[in-house]
Amino acid sequence: MKRLCILGAGSWGTALAIALASRFEEVHLWARDATKAAAIAKARENAVYLAGFALPSQVAISHDLEHCIRGADIILNVVPSRYLCDVMGQAATFIPAHTPVVSATKGIEEKSLRRMSQLIADTLHTPSPVAVLSGPTFAREIAAGEPAAIVIAADELAVAEQMQHAFSTPALRFYTSQDVVGVEIGAALKNVIALGAGICSGLGLGSNSVAALITRGLAEITRLAVVLGGKERTLSGLAGLGDLVLTATGHLSRNRSVGVQLGQGHKLPEILAQTTMVAEGVSTCRAAYQLALRHQVELPIIHKMYDVLYEDKDPRVAIRELMERRLTSE
Repeated sequence: MKRLCILGAGSWGTALAIALASRFEEVHLWARDATKAAAIAKARENAVYLAGFALPSQVAISHDLEHCIRGADIILNVVPSRYLCDVMGQAATFIPAHTPVVSATKGIEEKSLRRMSQLIADTLHTPSPVAVLSGPTFAREIAAGEPAAIVIAADELAVAEQMQHAFSTPALRFYTSQDVVGVEIGAALKNVIALGAGICSGLGLGSNSVAALITRGLAEITRLAVVLGGKERTLSGLAGLGDLVLTATGHLSRNRSVGVQLGQGHKLPEILAQTTMVAEGVSTCRAAYQLALRHQVELPIIHKMYDVLYEDKDPRVAIRELMERRLTSE
């Protein structure tokens, strides 16, 4: 495969362009904002989202969606979840039949409660295989070439294996999976639990509290994934436990950072207004809450996170209510 198109020039899209450049003759990185696209192209660096990393020579940046997609062997979608429906609606016109589309977007659409791969498949005008990419990764470390392991999942194993061979580098090891549901639910809901872990840190709580939150949070993620058709085993791997631990404890985690500020007493609108980065866990929390109601799944931590984010509940009260729930077995 010679040409890769990456939709979304945020930190993750830019990092993937840098990391995968050696695997393709051409990498076309599409930015929604024409001014930002021009600035990145001129500086050969994404100063806003991933400062300090030069773009390889084979990476081209453009705001022209048709130009970026035309002739691509693979479309790699890294657009934030809230923009994905609109962007894919435009992109679908230019995507040829049978061109693989890989989603590296983590989230659940709030209105329809669709996973990102479902949204992409529903938007495409012609039949194309859809895969998902997820795992414990921070953009800056990927751009720096540090070793990492990632899951690539597709309903058809042959598609996952094709993407595995297309993307693998000496620094990126890809593992295949056919559990698209489990991988996507793990990727989305770990951001909500990471917000909670950040709140614990912001409140000055120690490692015991964070460890308990991560462990019970994983149980909730697994519970919902299985109800939706995912496999329990998937959530004990890279796309579940691995990604959750990284996002809930790593200092580069956007979602954890938002949680820390919430724990320190800052209000959500104030926090979001001061950051250029997207904390997917905020919108995902509302979608997960609605999914739990629809499928009658008990998700106490995510329920309390919803109360904190959308009902202005004091995080200390939310924690106390969690601890005072009816006693049960693990």
